[in-house]
Amino acid sequence: MTIAEAQKTVDTWITTTGVRYFNELTNMAILTEEVGEVARLISRQYGEQSFKESDKGRELGDELADVLFVVICLANQTGVDLTEAMTRNLAKKTQRDSQRHQNNEKLK
Repeated sequence: MTIAEAQKTVDTWITTTGVRYFNELTNMAILTEEVGEVARLISRQYGEQSFKESDKGRELGDELADVLFVVICLANQTGVDLTEAMTRNLAKKTQRDSQRHQNNEKLK
C-alpha cells in the first residue's frame, strides 16, 4: 500500500465505519496516547521494564500501525499530502545531513 493509498483507505474507513473524523485536538491527544503505548511496549521488549499482565498480547507492529493511522487522520483532515510531504522532508534531510552522520564519530 502506498502512502496515498493509505490516506484514501483511512479516509474511506473514517467516513463509513468511523462516521467522521475526531477534531484535530482530539486526534493530537489520541496520537500522544498511541505513541505512549509504543514507548511502553519498547521499554518492556528492549529496555529494562518488566511486562505486566495488561501488556501481554500487544504487538509492536500493531501499536505502530495505531500511530500511523492517527498521523494519517491528522494529515487527511488538515489537507496534507503525505507523499509530497515525505518527498520534501527527505530532500531537506539529505541536503542538511549529507555529511553530518558520516562525520559523526559516535556512529563509527
